[in-house]
Amino acid sequence: MLDDRKAAILRVVVQEYIETAQPVGSAHVAQAASLAVSSATVRNEMAVLEHEGYLVQPHTSAGRIPTDKGYRFFVDQLTAPGILEAEQRQRVRDFFETAHGEIERMLHDTSRLLSSLTHYAAVVVSPPHEEAIIRSVQVVGLAPRVALVVVVLANGVVEKRTIELGEGVDDARLAAAAARLSAHLVGQTLSIGGRAWSTGDELTDTVVTTALGSLGGSHAAEPDQVFMGGVARMTGGFDAVETVRQVLGTLEQQYVVVTLLRDVLDRGLSVAIGSEHGLEQLATCAVVVAPYEVEGMSGTVGLLGPTRMNYPLALAAVALVSQRLGKRLSEG
Repeated sequence: MLDDRKAAILRVVVQEYIETAQPVGSAHVAQAASLAVSSATVRNEMAVLEHEGYLVQPHTSAGRIPTDKGYRFFVDQLTAPGILEAEQRQRVRDFFETAHGEIERMLHDTSRLLSSLTHYAAVVVSPPHEEAIIRSVQVVGLAPRVALVVVVLANGVVEKRTIELGEGVDDARLAAAAARLSAHLVGQTLSIGGRAWSTGDELTDTVVTTALGSLGGSHAAEPDQVFMGGVARMTGGFDAVETVRQVLGTLEQQYVVVTLLRDVLDRGLSVAIGSEHGLEQLATCAVVVAPYEVEGMSGTVGLLGPTRMNYPLALAAVALVSQRLGKRLSEG
């Protein structure tokens, strides 16, 4: 634990470094912290903080910059997320009041919105496909021997499968097949088998069986949908070109990103800083995450940026966007 003076000094160093990206000197801290002590006293306290691993001096005669431990202390001392500006909050309200269309477009646009609020890379992961509850099933004729199976899921995803029909399948049989599928599938998940339920009519039963075959097991091969926005915005937060290249290369691996976000949430964290998240390629990054709920299913909203991240802003933005996204998707 740090005493009040050391804690105040550390907060000033973190806040100043987040804003300027320049090492922070004792004279500046003495003024900003309002401690009524000399810069020499502040310098001594900063030396102690360096010794205890909260600060580091990048080179001789320079000021100090925070370590991952210093950022962690700063984040843990936050009593609440920051507050977005009125204009930013209005942008979020306007976005979700007018957002419509397919869920893929909405999640993609949400990632761009979150990035524009923070200037970090934003990631939105859809709820796992296999957990999605089926809301409705339709079978629509497209041509004399072709039909479209349309399944609407509770997470907003619309599954579409084209199937071939046998001779003699008319609109009445398509409607009967859709009714039979709806009776057994609505309220269930996509984890369905290939079992058919007899209607007493051979042609209708064939449509039911074919439709089930087009849907069954298809979800297992589908990865989680990942939508990323503002990756280019984030690169300005890193000094070394090689670091930028490594970070961008990692973000292209969507499976790695999804695993990272879910692992952070599974450990009960909303912020993982540097080495805390365990991914060496992103050791210079911080991750801020929050889940969003859609009828019992969880997706993930996250931000990735340098460890010199504006944590109060990032926490506020992620909290608001995840809450509004879950509400919007649940409303349908």
